[in-house]
Amino acid sequence: MPSTYHIVGGKPLNGTVEIAGAKNASSKMLLAALLTSEPVTVENVPRHAEIQITTEILNGVGAKISWPEEHTAVVEAPNIVSPEVTEQSRKNRLSVLTLAPLLHRVGEAFVPVVGGDKIGPRPVNFHLDALKKMGALVEETPDGYRASVEGRLKGTMIELPYPSVGATETVILAGVLAEGRTVIKNAAIEPEIMELVKMLQKMGAIIEVGIGRQFEIIGVEKLNGCQVRVMPDRNEAVSYACMALGTNGEIFVKGAVHGHLINFLNAVRKIGGTYEVKEDGILFKRDNGLHGIELETDTHPGFMTDWQQPFSVVLTQASGTSVVHETVYEERFGYTEVLNAMGADITLFPNCLGEISCRFKSMNYKHSAVIKGPSQLKAAPIVVPDIRAGLAFVIAALVAEGESVLTGIEHLDRGYERLEEKLRGLGANIQRVETQSQL
Repeated sequence: MPSTYHIVGGKPLNGTVEIAGAKNASSKMLLAALLTSEPVTVENVPRHAEIQITTEILNGVGAKISWPEEHTAVVEAPNIVSPEVTEQSRKNRLSVLTLAPLLHRVGEAFVPVVGGDKIGPRPVNFHLDALKKMGALVEETPDGYRASVEGRLKGTMIELPYPSVGATETVILAGVLAEGRTVIKNAAIEPEIMELVKMLQKMGAIIEVGIGRQFEIIGVEKLNGCQVRVMPDRNEAVSYACMALGTNGEIFVKGAVHGHLINFLNAVRKIGGTYEVKEDGILFKRDNGLHGIELETDTHPGFMTDWQQPFSVVLTQASGTSVVHETVYEERFGYTEVLNAMGADITLFPNCLGEISCRFKSMNYKHSAVIKGPSQLKAAPIVVPDIRAGLAFVIAALVAEGESVLTGIEHLDRGYERLEEKLRGLGANIQRVETQSQL
């Protein structure tokens, strides 16, 4: 049954909130368990819809996942019973990450056409090209991607055209059991990837982290089981930080890790917000008014693209003009149309308005935004298109005067555990309402 959020805004949020395990790490770590026939225990796993999808993928190929504790999963895959990922995974692009483990285990794999958030195309060609270079035969069909390999994958040098997180993960998963040496150049180096690397090392992999976005992997014959713990979710930490700044409240984000948020914390200070790093988290607030900033998103260690939407809502409350240059996803400013309908003053441009010319220059993508503030936001009916824009809309609704109704909140369910419960704990006026589907 579909649900909606009813949010009455205009009230500062205050209190303590504890963040869950990282969405962008936990699902990949669970899928990496397919690389071994031995049990793998993953602790601090968030229980949201993306983990349900991951469970469907694992069950579909014959793995068993059990939950001895609420946030501890044990994955056992002694035998792969099917090399085909189920149709249910079409909801999410995670399925492409099963290609390498299934090729290692049974020599073949099929995954459906990749889905995911509606934030612009997320092509899988980087994944497929890398696997082909490592000796896999890959056939692209209207329904999905079928791969096979004779014997083992072969180590080689892979230079990614762009430091894609997903493609880096695929090559790492392919390289750990490949024959010989695999070198990844221009790799993504996000904290979630480093967590995957550490997990694979615990399983027996040989992975050297080099300078200049480079990994060197020496393939081994087999991997063993292990026990690992998922890092805290830095995107969730930023979400609650932006709620504190946007509503002029004060929120202690328990579990937030300083080292994961360095460039976000710099941006907070630049606009006039304040933070205090404590032993078990970070406190966010603003003592005075906020002011504008020039900001560019980038791959890690830059300002993360997933932080752009919630932070842009904060910038609607800042005095003066802000410029935000999106360099990771070419169509990630679609959500600003809703913010403008709520009273924001945001203008989009196809030019690179940041300090650098990015790969979208002269491609007619509106990937730069000029935000003028402060703006008094008004409540509105809102359709959520994806996780991060959806969270930005939640913040906008919390800032706005009146009651906003958000539909499409299943996207938020995919990335946030107990969102409305945590918000109510901070004093938010939010209700989830079950709606009758129209036949």
